[in-house]
Amino acid sequence: MQRYFCCFLWCLTLYAYCVSAQTNELPYSKINLDNLNDFRPVANNWKIAGDVFYDFAKNGAGTTKSGTGIAVNDPSGKNKDHLFTKMEHGDMELELDFMMAKESNSGIYLQGRYEVQLYDSWGVKKPRTLDCGAIYERWDENRPEGRQGYEGHPPAQIVSKAPGLWQHLKIVFRAPRFNEKGEKTANARFIKVTLNDVVLHENIEVTGPTRSAVFQDEKPTGPLMIQGDHGAVAIRNINYKAYGIDPVALSKLHLSAYDGKFQSVDELKSLTPKREMDIDILAHLIPGSRDNFAGKITGTVHIPRSGQYLFNLNLRWIPTEVNANVRNGAGELKIAGKKILGVTTEDGGSSSTKVNLEAGDYPIELSYYKNFGLWYARSNDILLSVEGPGVEYTTLNPVIRAEDPVSEITVMAKAAPAMQRGFVNHHGKKHTHTISVGEPDLANYSVDLSKGEFLKIWRGDFLETTPMWYGRGETQLALPLGSVIELSGKPSLAFLADKNAAWPDSNATYNNLGYDVDKAGRPIFKYTLGTANVRESFASTDEGRKLSHTFTVTPATQDIWCRLAEGTDIVELPNGLYAINDKQYFIELPGKEKPVVRTTATNTKELLLPIKTGANSGTLTYSIVW
Repeated sequence: MQRYFCCFLWCLTLYAYCVSAQTNELPYSKINLDNLNDFRPVANNWKIAGDVFYDFAKNGAGTTKSGTGIAVNDPSGKNKDHLFTKMEHGDMELELDFMMAKESNSGIYLQGRYEVQLYDSWGVKKPRTLDCGAIYERWDENRPEGRQGYEGHPPAQIVSKAPGLWQHLKIVFRAPRFNEKGEKTANARFIKVTLNDVVLHENIEVTGPTRSAVFQDEKPTGPLMIQGDHGAVAIRNINYKAYGIDPVALSKLHLSAYDGKFQSVDELKSLTPKREMDIDILAHLIPGSRDNFAGKITGTVHIPRSGQYLFNLNLRWIPTEVNANVRNGAGELKIAGKKILGVTTEDGGSSSTKVNLEAGDYPIELSYYKNFGLWYARSNDILLSVEGPGVEYTTLNPVIRAEDPVSEITVMAKAAPAMQRGFVNHHGKKHTHTISVGEPDLANYSVDLSKGEFLKIWRGDFLETTPMWYGRGETQLALPLGSVIELSGKPSLAFLADKNAAWPDSNATYNNLGYDVDKAGRPIFKYTLGTANVRESFASTDEGRKLSHTFTVTPATQDIWCRLAEGTDIVELPNGLYAINDKQYFIELPGKEKPVVRTTATNTKELLLPIKTGANSGTLTYSIVW
């Protein structure tokens, strides 16, 4: 998949801007997993549970705990039914969590016909059409031997987690289109497929049902199906938005343009326009109107269904940074003569509201003004976006600006570990003294060298460096290309008076001494904590399935503690591993070491283990498994 990047300050694409501007979206509909009543009758290979455990080292159906919220499939008996929703859908946006058993296989079938593959692809290096997140192939027995499968699309990269961990799948699907005679006029299309926050597919057309589809015909709607005849799988948090094909639409747009400086859109009521024109896009298109202008756009908005609608108005010449002393514009939107939202500098140029509307056509009026432009707010474009019942979040009548795409600049760890210095975002904060390290087997991490903080891990490709090396390199950010797990970011080591002492946010005695590079090309970080000398290193093990983390500490006056993990919950599993953050990742400890699991003042959980030093050096190694 060819990927492109456009530098934010100079050529931000409309699509990216519209996505970032989407706020306060309408809620998803939910499939109730308190029971199986939202599904068609199904055999007892499917049941509802409160928890499920799959051992990543063992095949099998796993174990469950009583409760609700998770649909679990165990096809080891005679029953191997698929699970069909009673709900039928056309266009759809779907999100769900799933958990695979070791070497298991399942699938999500849109309309019961078009499959996105669920598979235990943990540790796979080269994507195949059978791997997790693939759009599965079609099949024709009449084709030549070895070519019966066709039109399969492997995932862009492998970002699958270990069996027993929860993974997140998001699909945006466009159903096939038919004319009044029932003849197909457009194929089904996967607009976007995202696994563990990494985009695997965009705009993939499927010419017919994929292999093993229950329905071989094509229709405007069909049920959601979860495959049940191949392997053990657990599903939870099934949320969706179903869309119709009748959109919200603007028509009969007319622009009245004004010149001058303004303090309020109300001033336009008593003024005569300098120029008037019919338009078909939302923008102030008067030649020469860069600053000191106002406008009023009138027209008709078509509302296809009765219900609650979300409107978002964004005036792109107002900076997103809120500054009450810089009033360079404002705007307001009226529907049927009633003001439904306003935009000011204090809003950062963007505002949203929800309004209940009956189906029909309404007069619409959009008023705005701009007094001056800022160097980073060059566009006079207006973004009006809407979402509603059966209506996907859409930007209405936008200006489409042709930008020359810039090929993505990447750093990959191919034959040996790769190291890259740069800035890294962590929980919304930019860390400037960081190093990121990538392994050829797709396990990667970042640390803050100035503070001794372990920031994040990710599985998949290494780094995009376009924001660092293209043009002016404004942000200097190194962007992980794979599926990221952000860690707490506190120091990994600290002196504690006892096991109940609070973990510090920073270490006053931390002194960075740089790093050495071992024979394999991996860094060994060196620093002191008080009187202790520390050597810290990471290594990809088990073909990239695990990341080992090692500390070697020379003598100190008291024991140093290692903080292995922090999360909303930490649970010891039957196989001796510790599940962190609702089974987001595992911690594997050496031998029979017994850690301390404790609750913090902020009600999170911490996993601690002491490094015994005494007169000689002490060593601790644990592994992160995901």
